Amino acid sequence: MNDARKTRAPSDQTGVRAILFDSQGADRALATLSEVDASNLSETQLLWIDVADVDSLGPLTKTLSLPEGALASVASGETSPILRNGGKYFWLRVVAVTVEDGLRFQGTSLTIIGGDNLVVSVHADPLSFIEELRKREEGDSDLGSLSSASFIVALLDWHLSTYFEAVADFELAVDRLEESILSEKRLDCLEDLRTLRKGASRLRRMLAPHRTVFAGLARPDFRPTEEQQANEHFLSLDTRFERAMDMVENSRDLVIGSFELFSSQTALKTNDTMRVLTFATVVIGLLAVLAGVLGMNFDAPFFRSAGTGFWLAVAIMATLAIAAVLVGKRKHWL
Repeated sequence: MNDARKTRAPSDQTGVRAILFDSQGADRALATLSEVDASNLSETQLLWIDVADVDSLGPLTKTLSLPEGALASVASGETSPILRNGGKYFWLRVVAVTVEDGLRFQGTSLTIIGGDNLVVSVHADPLSFIEELRKREEGDSDLGSLSSASFIVALLDWHLSTYFEAVADFELAVDRLEESILSEKRLDCLEDLRTLRKGASRLRRMLAPHRTVFAGLARPDFRPTEEQQANEHFLSLDTRFERAMDMVENSRDLVIGSFELFSSQTALKTNDTMRVLTFATVVIGLLAVLAGVLGMNFDAPFFRSAGTGFWLAVAIMATLAIAAVLVGKRKHWL
């Protein structure tokens, strides 16, 4: 047995956890990697090591003979998606998305290393889907029958789910904004529209660079010796990625639609205001005509009625104004 593989690497310390899936036996969490010979796993076993403490990756790299490039990539702090094939091992880096208050999308880098019946996932920040996967598979499962490549496909599918969830939150924010736009209250929605537009662009910038990873996994020249089932999983994953891209692209169209709705509502409110102003201008103009006629210098008996004639003229103008308002309301001019 390889002594290097027997080096103690406690998975019960904070940040490092290991699970041995065994389709022919009981799945179990490992306290140390010395509990299993990682170089001699059977086809019915799969060892998954999740590293949330980046500093712990160094000892694991020596213990499991992991590719130095993966360790250097994690240590560099780079976040751009990448895919590398190293013969016995292959590794990749993706970025999962999280949604913070105010529809702010933040990324968490996830590095995944795959070998013979061995998968190592490395992330500096907590990832909710990692915990969900661990909880879902508590107890006995058949995951040991999966190859490392197929299990990595599952992890990447969970990773893509973070973008589907982000788009769902985005669409909910768009729906709420459009309800506000269509409400009776006049709201200034430009700031909300600006936030949504920035969010849509942010999502696209985060997801689009992953095309090199998912398209690379689906190519036939990537690990041509991999079993056919794993290759089919890679192709299915690439299709799911394209679907995620379509949804992210559609999010920008949703913002444009919301802006057009806001513009239409603003135009309608402006038209209502102009209608009221036009009606008021007509009424005032009518009264001005009446006042002009009364101000003409003719020696008519009406103009010798003193105060009585004045109040009669005021009453006539008030009656005309009230009648005009009633007619305007009935015709929906107001």
